[in-house]
Amino acid sequence: MTKPLDFYYWPTPNGWKISILLEELGIPYSTHMLHIGKGEQFTPEFLAISPNNRMPAIVDHDVTGDPVSVFESGAIMWYLAEKTGQFLSEDPVKRKETLEWLFWQTGNQGPMAGQHSHFHNYAPDSEKGGYAAKRYAGEYTRCLGVLERRLEGRDYIVDDYSIADMMCWPWVLIGKAMGLSLDEFPNVIAWRARVKDRPAVQRGVSLGKDKRPSRPHTDAERKILFGQK
Repeated sequence: MTKPLDFYYWPTPNGWKISILLEELGIPYSTHMLHIGKGEQFTPEFLAISPNNRMPAIVDHDVTGDPVSVFESGAIMWYLAEKTGQFLSEDPVKRKETLEWLFWQTGNQGPMAGQHSHFHNYAPDSEKGGYAAKRYAGEYTRCLGVLERRLEGRDYIVDDYSIADMMCWPWVLIGKAMGLSLDEFPNVIAWRARVKDRPAVQRGVSLGKDKRPSRPHTDAERKILFGQK
């Protein structure tokens, strides 16, 4: 790629998926920090790129004709892997398996981890430990068990390091920060450390780290983040 792509980003596990991939690929990109606590994801300009008003999203200018926008993390990862020919096996069975794990992350691990994170970090005290909180903590733990079985005898999710690992890893990285132990998942622990040791992963997670507030969300930010209908 010769023309930098535009990368719309905020330093969260979902944003890290793409920042890690971009660093691994080593392609030029321009980062557009999207302060989700200020509601910058709701501007008309960004909605034209990401109809679901969520980051991450990209705009690829290294194409013939009009720039190509891509939203949703799984779609972005598949698009970039296909375009660059990296981190995606040419073997049809392994490509199929990679796609399965991308869908698994977006349909299972990601939503369950995100809801568990919400109840653990942001829900009113009256809701902590309630039915919903227990439900999502249990589902997140179940997903760790799925990964544990998959990683038995493997270094990575689809044999070689791929977009499947980059997709699933960020929500495991913060497992302990969400109050859940990984101790019963030794394969996951080893895989987590193995991926974390990669310099590109470290750069991806560090992107925009200084922009993220260290204080709790204000009431106005909570209304923007959690009050949408």
